Amino acid sequence: MINNSVVNIVIIAWSLVIPLTAEASMATSGVITEKEAVAKALASNPRIAGMQSRAEAMSHIPSQAGALPDPVLSLNALNLPTDSFSTTQENMTQLQVGVSQTIPFPGKLGLKEEAAMYEASAANSATGETILRTVRATRLTWWNIFYLDRAIATLHRNQMLLRQFVKIAETKYKTGQGLQADVLMAQVELSKLLDSEISLRATRRTQVAQFNALLNRPAETETLLPGNIDEALSQAPDAALLRNRAKAKRPLLHAQKSRIGAAHSRRALAEKGYFPDFTLGAAYGSRNGINPINGQKRSDLASIKLSMTIPLYAGSKQSSAVEQQKAEAAKEQFYFDDLNREVDAEIERTLADYQAAYNRASLFKSGIIPQASQSVASMLSAYQVNKVDLLNLINAQITLYNYETQYWKAISSGKQAWARMEAAIGEEISEQFNEESGRESGHE
Repeated sequence: MINNSVVNIVIIAWSLVIPLTAEASMATSGVITEKEAVAKALASNPRIAGMQSRAEAMSHIPSQAGALPDPVLSLNALNLPTDSFSTTQENMTQLQVGVSQTIPFPGKLGLKEEAAMYEASAANSATGETILRTVRATRLTWWNIFYLDRAIATLHRNQMLLRQFVKIAETKYKTGQGLQADVLMAQVELSKLLDSEISLRATRRTQVAQFNALLNRPAETETLLPGNIDEALSQAPDAALLRNRAKAKRPLLHAQKSRIGAAHSRRALAEKGYFPDFTLGAAYGSRNGINPINGQKRSDLASIKLSMTIPLYAGSKQSSAVEQQKAEAAKEQFYFDDLNREVDAEIERTLADYQAAYNRASLFKSGIIPQASQSVASMLSAYQVNKVDLLNLINAQITLYNYETQYWKAISSGKQAWARMEAAIGEEISEQFNEESGRESGHE
């Protein structure tokens, strides 16, 4: 009855868990790649460990639910005379040992076990969803830090350029070819960039603390990213293929399917409530000694009993239980339908975000930034021969800085949208994804 939830978890982890040697390298160098960060989070995040422990606990419930109730052993002293409490005074006095076993109506234990198996499967899939969300959060935070590092580096380059503008303005002022206002204006713009750096570094510190929490390490742990990072964005996959893969792979949906199965099993169990449960027992009574009436030896006694429950109040008890479980099953089905719509909407949102980031990054890299760079270079040459005022030159340089920063933001947003897209479907989107998904869709 349980779907292969272990496979779900492996799918979610994708192939991101890397060899331990890579983690050792990370610890010594202080540099951590995206895959190393995910591996660390999967290995040490306490929330994942807690969910895994819960799933392990749930896996031990089905065998308990499907087992018979413990038999009852009874030790009895029957018909003892209260005047002497002698076991030989009265003929019917006996010391009895008995055992009884309650046997639920056929099918009840199987349904209890089946419901527990579905719940255990749901717990396994919920663990997979927790892993999925942890991977997503780790990747999103990593790419936030990537953007902030690139923004700070871009800011430093622009600070250096503005310092050059200040020197040029000072030189022109000293030689009588410029104005003191130009020098002051350049210094003000440089101060603004220094203020921006303060904000960026504060934001980075906040993101690093969140990143370290995901990796279960001290908040102040230094976090460095590699200098060379693949910033290329791939073509967006087909939305219909993503939806198909999500239905097959997303642990969130698998968990809800299992809950639906458990609800149906409990409804069937409630319907079995109209049938009686049985108790079968046997007892042996020992009567030591001689019959006090005729002096003959007394024989021991054996007893066998069979009892059953009577669903006498079925109208207010069993019937209500059936209606309750029907409503529970309907609720789980409605929730599953709602989750399907949410996953579809999530895929559409991430695709829209990714496509926008992809287009913006391409536009900035191939068009806007080269043109803005040429404009700054041209204005700088013109300013040096007094053909352009300093205000226009500074504005052009600040505009270029903004474009460069927006480019890195587009790259980071695209990578984050890709990570959210993979989390939405529950598996890695490889280069062969479209081809493989297309074959599966055709096969179905």
